[in-house]
Amino acid sequence: MLMKSLADSDPQIAAAIDDELARQRQTIELIASENFTSPAVLEAVGTVLTNKYAEGYPSRRYYGGCEKVDVVENLARQRACELFGCKFANVQPHCGANANLAAYAALVEPGDTILGMSLDQGGHLTHGSPVNFSGKLYNFVPYGLNLETETIDYDELERMATIAHGVGARLMIDMAHIAGLVATGAHPSPFPHADVVTSTSHKTLRGPRGGFILTNDEELARAIDKAVFPGTQGGPLMHVIAGKAVAFGEALQPSFAEYIDNVVANAAALGEGLVQGGLRLVSGGTDNHLCLVDLTPADVTGKDAEHLLDAAGLTVNKNSIPGEPRSPFVTSGIRVGSAAGTTRGFTADEFREIGGLIARVVFNADDEGVLAAVRARVDELLEAHPLYPGL
Repeated sequence: MLMKSLADSDPQIAAAIDDELARQRQTIELIASENFTSPAVLEAVGTVLTNKYAEGYPSRRYYGGCEKVDVVENLARQRACELFGCKFANVQPHCGANANLAAYAALVEPGDTILGMSLDQGGHLTHGSPVNFSGKLYNFVPYGLNLETETIDYDELERMATIAHGVGARLMIDMAHIAGLVATGAHPSPFPHADVVTSTSHKTLRGPRGGFILTNDEELARAIDKAVFPGTQGGPLMHVIAGKAVAFGEALQPSFAEYIDNVVANAAALGEGLVQGGLRLVSGGTDNHLCLVDLTPADVTGKDAEHLLDAAGLTVNKNSIPGEPRSPFVTSGIRVGSAAGTTRGFTADEFREIGGLIARVVFNADDEGVLAAVRARVDELLEAHPLYPGL
């Protein structure tokens, strides 16, 4: 039987996919948690591996016929360990939230106390938010920032907990945002300090959407494996694990280190452009891939800025700032990052200009002429850096 193409079998879905590709091509992607995978990763994720049920782990599956997918998962695990300099990796979590859920299940019991960063000061939903499983299952004690420096006050943190091992606690690091930087040494590694490290495989690592967990402790590795399956997940997504393996392999190449160096330099240039345009960066700047922007000088909310910038072809997300007076659905800031734009080929000079374009939009929210001029300049920048020209 000859299979129909997607366009023939489901034109509505095919059209939606085409529209999303067009949207990605026609906007400058500045959301710090997004990136563009390589065509090789896209190809791996779209393979027949999606057909295979593979509950369990390599050589220990609950279904037959897993010999080939075992090769894929073993490569993903080996490459993750090599990339991050650790001994054990579980590459099955479907996302970062699932990775954190499994890590908690391996480390603590429901009701146990966990010290985690407050969501409104830089943490994540899975770091103890009361609306999330983490806040419902565990007793999270939040820590945050010194509101004057807008950075973590480690002396205060130590007074709260006597850092991790000092009180016999376990130290878990969620490096989802900075995984690509850690992989190349552009950011200090959580190892050997952390007992467990969780991450996503997208963001700065530039892989498919998914999660993974790392450790050097063999006993913890066994507990983590059990916490992932059968503890919190069923069959792994073998097509996504193949994409992770490809991405880990790409990140082991010298070209990836060059890419990350550019990501860091471009984020700094983006921040310079924002400041030169009259906006303020939380903590005074950035040393990684993202900037948190205080919109107070422009007297515009994060929600409104997100819509204004989207219309100008600049995709960002609204974000709370330290001491946020507004709802998390409105906010007083935006968060911007350089990972996706760097993948697309934007230079530091272009990122500096992009920062200025953002400032022009938010300071001229009611000036249609300015907004049209920014959109035109964005289109020129995009034309110089085509996205997925082979698709």
